[in-house]
Amino acid sequence: SSSLLRKARFYTSCLPLKKKDSKTRTVRSNLLLPGPETEKPKGSPLASNRLKTTKYTALSFLPKNLFEQFHRLANVYFVFIALLNFVPAVNAFQPELALAPVLFILAVTAIKDLWEDYSRYRSDKEINHMECLVYCRNEKKYISRYWKEVEVGDFVQLRCNEIIPADILLLSSSDPDGLCHIETANLDGETNLKQRQVVRRFLELDSEFDPLKFSSVIECEKPNNDLTRFRAYIIHTNGNRDGLYKENLLLRGCTIRNTEEVTGIVIYAGHETKALLNNSGPRYKRSKLERQMNIDVLWCVLILIVMCLFSAIGHGLWVWQFSEKKKPVFDVPGPDGNYLSPVLASVYLFLTMIIVFQVLIPISLYVSIEIVKICQVYFIHQDKDLYDEETDSQLQCRALNITEDLGQIQYIFSDKTGTLTENKMVFRRCTVSGIEYSHDANAKRLAMYQEPDSEEEETAPKGVTLSQRDSICSHQSVKAVHRSQSTKSHRRTGSRAEAKRASILSKHTAFSSPMSTLLKLEEKLTYSVQMNNNGYSAQQEKRAIESGPEEGELRYEAESPDEAALVYAARAYNCTLVGRLSDQVSIELPHLGTLTFEVLHTLGFDSIRKRMSVVVRHPITDEINVYTKGADSVIMDLLLPYDPRGKHQKKIESKTQNYLNLYAVDGLRTLCIAKRVLSKDEYACWLKSHLEAESCIENREELLFQSALHIEKNLHLLGATGVEDRLQEGVPETIANLRKAGLQIWVLTGDKQETAINIAYACKLLDHDEEIITLNAESPVSRSLPDGSVQIGFASFCTPSSSAHSKLGLVIDGRTLAYALDKTLENRFLLLAKRCRSVLCCRSTPLQKSMVVKLVRDKLKAMTLAIGDGANDVSMIQVADVGVGISGPEGMQAVMASDFAVPRFRHLEKLLLVHGHWCYSRLANMVLYFFYKNAMFVALLFWYQFYCGFSGTSMIDQWYLIFFNLLFSSLPQLITGVLDKDVPAEVLISVPQLYKSGQNMEDYQPHMFWMNMIDALYQSLVCFFIPYFTFYDSDMDIFSLGTPITTIALFTIILHLAVETKTWTFFHWSSCIFSILLFFFVALVYNASCPICYPPSNPYWTMEKLMGDPMFYLTCIISPFIALLPRYSISLSMCTLVIAHPLYILFVLELR
Repeated sequence: SSSLLRKARFYTSCLPLKKKDSKTRTVRSNLLLPGPETEKPKGSPLASNRLKTTKYTALSFLPKNLFEQFHRLANVYFVFIALLNFVPAVNAFQPELALAPVLFILAVTAIKDLWEDYSRYRSDKEINHMECLVYCRNEKKYISRYWKEVEVGDFVQLRCNEIIPADILLLSSSDPDGLCHIETANLDGETNLKQRQVVRRFLELDSEFDPLKFSSVIECEKPNNDLTRFRAYIIHTNGNRDGLYKENLLLRGCTIRNTEEVTGIVIYAGHETKALLNNSGPRYKRSKLERQMNIDVLWCVLILIVMCLFSAIGHGLWVWQFSEKKKPVFDVPGPDGNYLSPVLASVYLFLTMIIVFQVLIPISLYVSIEIVKICQVYFIHQDKDLYDEETDSQLQCRALNITEDLGQIQYIFSDKTGTLTENKMVFRRCTVSGIEYSHDANAKRLAMYQEPDSEEEETAPKGVTLSQRDSICSHQSVKAVHRSQSTKSHRRTGSRAEAKRASILSKHTAFSSPMSTLLKLEEKLTYSVQMNNNGYSAQQEKRAIESGPEEGELRYEAESPDEAALVYAARAYNCTLVGRLSDQVSIELPHLGTLTFEVLHTLGFDSIRKRMSVVVRHPITDEINVYTKGADSVIMDLLLPYDPRGKHQKKIESKTQNYLNLYAVDGLRTLCIAKRVLSKDEYACWLKSHLEAESCIENREELLFQSALHIEKNLHLLGATGVEDRLQEGVPETIANLRKAGLQIWVLTGDKQETAINIAYACKLLDHDEEIITLNAESPVSRSLPDGSVQIGFASFCTPSSSAHSKLGLVIDGRTLAYALDKTLENRFLLLAKRCRSVLCCRSTPLQKSMVVKLVRDKLKAMTLAIGDGANDVSMIQVADVGVGISGPEGMQAVMASDFAVPRFRHLEKLLLVHGHWCYSRLANMVLYFFYKNAMFVALLFWYQFYCGFSGTSMIDQWYLIFFNLLFSSLPQLITGVLDKDVPAEVLISVPQLYKSGQNMEDYQPHMFWMNMIDALYQSLVCFFIPYFTFYDSDMDIFSLGTPITTIALFTIILHLAVETKTWTFFHWSSCIFSILLFFFVALVYNASCPICYPPSNPYWTMEKLMGDPMFYLTCIISPFIALLPRYSISLSMCTLVIAHPLYILFVLELR
């Protein structure tokens, strides 16, 4: 019966709001008895909650893995060559032996993939067999079930510290206010708690929630990966409809905190949950060096074809010169007794030579590069200089395949707040009704306050922090709670690092430390601050709030550090936030006691409106007030139009604007606050349209946006605040060094222009001796055309000037930037920006940031790096060639979207100037060395064709030929690619100009490929003809000639690498010696144990005989010396040039 009831559940279906709409689904309870209306809808079935991230099964592994590996053209090429060797007419080696290298590469990759998939299988099994409580209709209680058995429509009960198994609509909570707190660290990396709310109608229930009585219908959007949005509505049995939001949804993977028990219905399960839809796998980008390398691989293919074609023509001519009666004795006829024609022989020989010369295409290059990059990332992670003790965090590499791009960056695009600055706000000044109040003295006292040491922090009881996130960017209501014994049992126990991080984030932050309540104001303020426009005022007096574990201690948590500073500042002056629920806020005011304001609506912040608002009901006057805070550039435009009799208000606005300008000049972050009193009719009219917008699924965001615009107008200005955001430690020095390295730094910020300029001077982005070009849409730089469009006058600044580049700085605001990014003006804007030493874009939106980065990247073909710390920086981080995230108070969104994550901006200096330079130099040299090594070895076979009638015969034993690159010469180049350092780290930091070598691709330019090809050609001539003429006219067989040639080639290749190696370690010496010893060991064992391995030839005892001949040793010494003489001479001359280079002289002078 239980199974029948399970099968009779109500399936999710798509019930269109419109005829053409199929983007919604309906969810009903699984506990209802089946009926005619509950038939399973047509279409795709719902996803189960079973997690399956594995790619293979026992049967599908081999074909599927091979299919994936053959997506790589290199693997297809080498498999084709190996199969071609099975054709008798064109084969060059033993077919089985020719398969060995490619089978080895495929097998290693398959084993790696199998191990990774098995790890995923074990993880899936562990998650699927986790247990949760699901309501059972038969037993009429919650029973334990595996996660994989949970389905859409089930009712799930969760308790404190349990992980949420699916996306669940919150219907009941043990919290009397219907709240639930979750930790979303598994989704976005943020450890601060988020507040979720029970659905409105169920919050009003008088009795305990009973799943059997739930008969409402939920209509929601189809599954999507947007974590910040949930559009749905619920239809109750009485026909009423309520909108549902992300605040009502518990996401899979989050953890219940500080709430004893919650109940909800499953909306999305399994792979349809938002968490799994966001799991898009690892990031992949192709580096600039890899793109250049692929071009050179194509050149190698062309060279291979030319060599094969040349050999084929040579063989055809060689066959043609013999008549039918004068065929050489070693020319064997075909099975029919006829000899091949010259043309057909040439065709067969062409295919044979492709097999012989296949080594020219480096089969192990891509695998070696992956190994080297993994090792490079490991050593970067081990750098203690990239570890930040304060936040207990270190560098993270999230994209393994672009490490060398760090050494080629030309443009850096940086956010300001939280990236260049601490994002730890200090409340400095404010203006109320045109009167300015300075808080500098008090802020300095608070800034000097030192937190308790770490031991005290760890042992002291922590306050419970509750928060509610109402928008992605800036709004955060704060919740004040009292410490009590009842909450300790459910409090999350953080690690020492978490406790330390929480302490550091509040350190040096005025009004942001919970200990600031113990700090007494040493003097009364001079002014009587008007707390609100209702006439209430209070003279500030000395006050210390006694707090302790017994009485409880107020502690606030805010998403935005600005808002935390404002709330703590208000509390320091006796206007204390004492309670915050989803529908009310309690404030303790002087002489009035505690007032509880009913929160009717919250209109969240967005980057287009640049403001947020709250609609509240005043507890005394019963007025409905709209309070709006946001950027002055938008708030000032929303104020009530001037009335001829409103001179006082006009004067207040004028004074406020003047103070805002002064705050900005001082580098303070400014914020305007305004209000509007709504009449009951206005509110009722607006409420109707707003509720309709809330209950819509399609275009909900657009409708809510229009609803906010409708109410956020005709505002009355209350005042403005100025908050200081300090620079991070080491930012000015880092920017100065990066500029010396030839990097162009652009700062893209949403701050006010004057504030951004002040910070730019403080961090040495702008210098006082620079001429600043300011582009504002209202300034004379722009001119209006008759058709109403605006054209920026960039042309006047674009005249060539050799001296102006280092003396110009460009400042442009968001409105003007929108014009500059127009297709008709973007080229002029770039011409001007290129001539400027620094560029500062103010009031820029996230979209504009990404457009600027994309413009520079595409138009200038420059390597770009974007660095930021907030969600508004994600778009530009993803657009840039290299994205760097900083983990800070704004969360982990930027880090999760980045390629690299650093704790502080100053770490960018060593990451680029040292590790970036090393990674680029190592990989560039390794790739060129690969091409040289393979070309040199193949050329040896090519020269022999002139002495064998271009028959495709190889004088090198096929075992040596197949395993030369795979075993004998692979290890030294890997060690050099991982550990070589062309310049020490301290020199790269002292002389940042050395970074320009990567920007100019000095280590890997197109002509260097051809120079290495020429060098390989010369060395192959030496390594082939010296042994050839040494043993000329002797009676040695073909392999007795080929073995010393192979030995000399190995010596030459290893010594060539030694000449190019800049830093020698134990591992370098060991790898070179090991490779040589391995070759001799394999040769001796192979020649001694394999007398009939390659009939009719006989390699038996070849190496043993050669090692008894003094001429063998003489040729092995002379040949590499002559072959490497030009390369060594060039290296010596290059060292001489380096010593005479101005940068070297500069370094020596700095050491002195």
